[in-house]
Amino acid sequence: MAKQLYLVTARYGETESEFLNKVETACANGVTLVQLREKNLSTRDYYELALKVKQITDRYGLKLIIDDRIDICQAVDAGGVHIGDDELPVNVARKLLGKEKLLGVSAKTVARATEAAAEGADYLGTGAIFPTQTKVVTKQTSVDTLREITAAVNIPVVAIGGITEDRIMTFKGTSIAGVSVVSEIMKADDIAQKVQHLKKKLEQL
Repeated sequence: MAKQLYLVTARYGETESEFLNKVETACANGVTLVQLREKNLSTRDYYELALKVKQITDRYGLKLIIDDRIDICQAVDAGGVHIGDDELPVNVARKLLGKEKLLGVSAKTVARATEAAAEGADYLGTGAIFPTQTKVVTKQTSVDTLREITAAVNIPVVAIGGITEDRIMTFKGTSIAGVSVVSEIMKADDIAQKVQHLKKKLEQL
């Protein structure tokens, strides 16, 4: 089965139209899902940006995942939500979301992974595997722990954190479903080419 390439968004001082153009270019060139991550927007601004991003993902038949905010997900009828350790409990998030939408959960340990899977997570995001350039505070997770997590659960596990084209082969021999990429795509000089190169590397896993 083909490995997934998730785009997790971040903004680096560009205008909104430049940001949306980056997302569209990534979608046009092969990312398989988009997670909209905004830590500092007001609810109204997050909602309005999510609507615009969803127009893009809908055009390419891709799911839009909203980071943290179940209310925003429901307001724009996005494909699902991704939650971290400090968000609502997984079973509560699942209850609020319903069964139709995807629920992604961050899991850095086997215990968290198995609990999340039991409580209704559809997939896990595990990392940061490498040091990251994003402002999200995180601690590193080893590839060995990643392997243990994939062995312990029967839902897809996606690696995240500092993942670059050159580092993808680190995951050779693991059972990950794919990778989540932030700055390697969002900061790329040529996003179309970068996404295509990442896809080719994933095909070698």
